[in-house]
Amino acid sequence: MPCGLDHIVHAVRDLDAAAEAYQRLGFSVGARNRHPFGTHNRIVQLDGFFVEILTVAEPENIEPHRADAFSFGAYQRDYLARREGFSMLLLASRDAEADARGFAAVGIGAGEIFSFGREGQRPDGSIVKLGFTLAFARDPLSPDAGFAACRHHHPENFWNPSFQIHANGARAAAAVVMIADNPTDHHIFLGAFTGVRDLHASSIGVIAQTERGDIDIVEPVSFRDQYGVAAAVDAEGARFAGLRIAVEETAVVERLLQQNGIGATRHIDRLVVPDVCGATLIFEQGMVR
Repeated sequence: MPCGLDHIVHAVRDLDAAAEAYQRLGFSVGARNRHPFGTHNRIVQLDGFFVEILTVAEPENIEPHRADAFSFGAYQRDYLARREGFSMLLLASRDAEADARGFAAVGIGAGEIFSFGREGQRPDGSIVKLGFTLAFARDPLSPDAGFAACRHHHPENFWNPSFQIHANGARAAAAVVMIADNPTDHHIFLGAFTGVRDLHASSIGVIAQTERGDIDIVEPVSFRDQYGVAAAVDAEGARFAGLRIAVEETAVVERLLQQNGIGATRHIDRLVVPDVCGATLIFEQGMVR
């Protein structure tokens, strides 16, 4: 089964403008990478987790969906036709083929596995080989939220402490937050996708505590109460709304944002930036798993 949060896709229409926004937030952002299937990305790497800032740059190279195969590029293209924001969550995988079989066995599989490779660049400029295999999952109630498990074939070439040094002191992903009018409708899918048997359900939502970070599904009113941001469920089912990021000192983040002219609010000991290309970023102080 998947073993914790690996990365989240932030789909944007202007990749370099979005990267600049992340840089103004105090993140170190990687160079542009090109995929053979029509998308380009730039990466913000944390400890064991990354934000994939992604755009559709070469739509002519996008493969269509097939009955037996989910098209990553087509999904991102269709998402961007509606909005910018967090489009897909990927969990870390030790064996993508086994995860695909497991997803299919419980009725949430979304087609064949998808493998691809690209080159990466180390801080010293040297070129390394990267490879990934994705096993897709589908919440039938949430067409505007994509899910997959991701196996890194050369993790030693991808993860690099040099890329994880950020001016804002960001260290790790604490949680991905989704909103839904009826969070309990997604209880079965969330358990099947994460493999977490003991989900935490309450009157305000459902939480899966994975080996690395949580997945929270809450009602819009709870999202507003917890983070001070009014977010509407303007899609069918659940959608991604926010990312909680653990930092060394929220005061450091606050000073940096003020210096860069970025509006943020203090809310229940958190620092919240409500609209970064359609997504809410939530900075909080504290330890994560």
